[in-house]
Amino acid sequence: MPAAHRMFAACLVFFVCTVLTACGGGGGSPTAPASANAAPASIPGAASSTLVSQPSAASDAGANASVPQSNTPNVQPIVVTSAPGLTRNMLTTSVTICAPGTDNCATIDNIQVDTGSHGLRILASALPASVPLAAVASGSGVAGECAVFGGGYTWGAIRSADVRMAGQLAASIPVQTIADPALPTVPADCAASGRAMTSVAGLRANGILGVGLFATDCGSACVTAALPRWYYRCDAGGACTASPQPLAQQVTNPVSRFALDNNGVVIDLPAVADGGAATVAGSLIFGIDTQANNTLGAASVIKANASTGYVVTTSAGQTYPRSYVDSGSNGLFFSDTQLPQCGYWYCPGSTQAANASIAGTDGSTSAVTFEIGNSRTLFASANNAFDNLAGVSSNGFGWGLPFFYGRRVFTAIATRVTSAGPGPYYAF
Repeated sequence: MPAAHRMFAACLVFFVCTVLTACGGGGGSPTAPASANAAPASIPGAASSTLVSQPSAASDAGANASVPQSNTPNVQPIVVTSAPGLTRNMLTTSVTICAPGTDNCATIDNIQVDTGSHGLRILASALPASVPLAAVASGSGVAGECAVFGGGYTWGAIRSADVRMAGQLAASIPVQTIADPALPTVPADCAASGRAMTSVAGLRANGILGVGLFATDCGSACVTAALPRWYYRCDAGGACTASPQPLAQQVTNPVSRFALDNNGVVIDLPAVADGGAATVAGSLIFGIDTQANNTLGAASVIKANASTGYVVTTSAGQTYPRSYVDSGSNGLFFSDTQLPQCGYWYCPGSTQAANASIAGTDGSTSAVTFEIGNSRTLFASANNAFDNLAGVSSNGFGWGLPFFYGRRVFTAIATRVTSAGPGPYYAF
């Protein structure tokens, strides 16, 4: 998800527009795979698996407003297991895509779950021809989008689809179909954004499910201006020009369009041993305090910046104002000149214990302990899930997927009513 949006999961240049994006094994914004010699799947900053820009906030809902209750199924299975390119810490799920208003559907597996970006992006090659999705118009042509993540970019058409998960429906929402044959030519400014994540080999998944802090991937900035490396108007010949994009036609976080359980998500993953695990199964739970299985309870609520989605991390005497919590990043990313480095990853001789404090915009703080393992040892194992994989970042502190193991992590959507007040916030 913005430099901010795109920075998170697949690591879109999270929060660039409206702000950030993070990078994940591919989603949360896609990023490079976590193999021994590869760059981290998620690198925070100008571009990441998390999206680069974030939408402007809508009207605030009062902290005392009542939260609509639900008894709709709201648990989506998620898993970390082997992924293309030896990518480690790739959190995935399955998503059902339908032609709007019909039961003509296909379930697509291996979609990365990314709290660092916003909206569904899926490889056109993963969609069967039997499930046609109408293109979203832009002027006399069709809309295209360049989504920039920390690990590269996705390019494709914007199409309308019904998205179904766990009994929930997001009807007729805009999604990005990556490498859509209707738009074969990548605009030059988009192609200059890094590695093409337009195939399974590049994306390390069949798509990215962005369930971050915002309802759309760019917001008001793209409504009022034709921003480079965002939305495009493409003519019948395939020529594309940067163009404004109405809010209703921007790629949309599916959770925000559910009838209920639409104020955020909870990612619930079990703890893993220091040496990692081959497979980890957990739950993506829709809604916050809408059902008995998604209550905040005693979780610490950390309010995020309403424009960028950032929080503040302090660790080892350093303060990182541009910090984010991103399931689409496959490691913890920060700067520590005292730790040995092996390429993009830290590799201390023995596992190191560390402490940090995460602070919100309202001054609330939460203490966090974490560990940094030897990346070479971790990559040499047959395991795919690690809670102590950490890499180098010169810009910000990225709490990637290792942070999620053994925690229930809440991501509240901006302006949506919750028992702890309106989002955006994280809680854990």
